[in-house]
Amino acid sequence: MRFRGRARTGTPPVDAAPPPAEPEGPPPFLVIDALGRKCPIPIIMLAERIREVPVGQVVAVLADDAAARTDVPAWCRMKSQDFVREETLQQGGWGFHIRRTY
Repeated sequence: MRFRGRARTGTPPVDAAPPPAEPEGPPPFLVIDALGRKCPIPIIMLAERIREVPVGQVVAVLADDAAARTDVPAWCRMKSQDFVREETLQQGGWGFHIRRTY
């Protein structure tokens, strides 16, 4: 019997979707959901709750107000906390990861 059709090469088709991205690093110790809140509320929520996170652990702030993209890193610099990264959320907005330093 003879195979009729395209030969398989072992590589995915060009139009195949890439695999979902793996999260960078361990999951955050605490997630603060500030979606739908306008700045400065995400910063206030972060300032009130960061003490719940052990030193060296990460807190994530979820926010969809564009001002948070500059406000969260600026708050981290002012408070000597470690801004780890920003990620784009599938549902809209961003996740800001902050490591508590003290």
